Amino acid sequence: MVKLFSRLLEKRKWGVLCGGGFRGTIPIKGIRCSAGVSPAVVGASRSRTKQVLTSREKRGIETESGVHQGAGRMPAPQRAGRPRYIRGSKLVASWPDGTWSRSSALRLLLSAFCFLHMACNALALALLLAAPARAQVETVAGPPTTHYFWSSQGRFEGHLASHYSPAGAFSPDSSLLAVSSDEKVVLARVGEGGIQKVLKVHIPDITDLNIQSANFLTMNQLFLLGYGVISQKGKAAGRSTPLLGFQWDTMEDRLSGKLDALGGAGGFGPILYVPRLQCLVLYKASNFDLWEPRSGHSGRLTIPDLTQTPNVIALSPDGHWVLLAQIAMSATPDPVVVEAKQHRFVDSLRGHQGTVLGISFSPDSAKVVTACEDGNLRIFSAPGWKLLETLTGHNGPVHWAEFSPDGKWLVSAGEDKTARVWSVEDGTLQQTLEESRDPLLTVSFSPNGEYFAASSANAVLLWKRAPSGQ
Repeated sequence: MVKLFSRLLEKRKWGVLCGGGFRGTIPIKGIRCSAGVSPAVVGASRSRTKQVLTSREKRGIETESGVHQGAGRMPAPQRAGRPRYIRGSKLVASWPDGTWSRSSALRLLLSAFCFLHMACNALALALLLAAPARAQVETVAGPPTTHYFWSSQGRFEGHLASHYSPAGAFSPDSSLLAVSSDEKVVLARVGEGGIQKVLKVHIPDITDLNIQSANFLTMNQLFLLGYGVISQKGKAAGRSTPLLGFQWDTMEDRLSGKLDALGGAGGFGPILYVPRLQCLVLYKASNFDLWEPRSGHSGRLTIPDLTQTPNVIALSPDGHWVLLAQIAMSATPDPVVVEAKQHRFVDSLRGHQGTVLGISFSPDSAKVVTACEDGNLRIFSAPGWKLLETLTGHNGPVHWAEFSPDGKWLVSAGEDKTARVWSVEDGTLQQTLEESRDPLLTVSFSPNGEYFAASSANAVLLWKRAPSGQ
């Protein structure tokens, strides 16, 4: 660009740069600049050697503020006297004898036009060179989110867990779904459809067994929770059992290991199973007891400030956080946040206008979703506990919601008998599924994310995903 500029100036007699901008080219050595600024001649005619005139070499330079007298004397111009500008709108030079140099004015305008034209060309070239770089940045951006269509895969008599996550009902490879029905467990084939096997659960001296949930520990091992009635031969029906927990071998259809009575001493709050951690949670008097059925390991988390029983409990997959809702005697429906390491309350999830019925963490523990009696779902950041999205659409209370394994989708179950799929990224409703005849209580995705199941009190519905358009 500098070379082009120099060539342009060489085609004229004098190129003058004054005060940071072009003021024109004139064939004389006395030149006018902005007030008090000495000119620098950056071009010369082809018939003369280029030279730079400073204020000391001039006799004087006329400016808007007057005439500056120089130490040296200027050579006499071709015309007598010095040129001067007439202030006004016309940029032309006059001589003392009153004549006008119109050719100088034309050269001035031509120089300005040429410079502007050259600047525009340079700017256009720069934009052209930058365009491919921007296109490359757009190309390497992440692929757009694929949207899915969910189609019904059938309905099964029975139920899944109704007060905590039913995710454990899916086998680890997502091929089977364990549906509980009184004293039976139906193993339904998820992909192929139909029933693979019906397990008939029988425990000596226990009658009227009512299985609450069936959760896979391994492909051939279930952890069952249920109630029954103690019965002995020759005696009338006895009392009801506390909650029973036991493992069941699906290959041999029999009890595996011992039978455990959970919370038999009384005074415990709701006993919950956490499928992601494969552990039971029991609360009593500021203490949370955690027990792993498969290994038999147990532990305790004490929160001294918690003096009332919470009915909704959520543990983060990374083990750092505990969220509690429906705390007895609480003045607010907002869940409270407990930092497990500190054993104390650190924050709350604010903004709920009704009782919180369910809480779930995302698989990476970075987000939390709450299902609320006010008909809304709310997504919060974790940690930080800032409200990110409020999802509206259900007509009535939302009982449960869970994230997909990749964290991109949410599925919710409501009193309005619908299951709804949402985008976590922007909170938009993707699909409403209305196959249920009754209110839906819980819902969960399969481990591979290709299916989800929702449960009412007496039926389980299954859906399969496919990319939209297929």
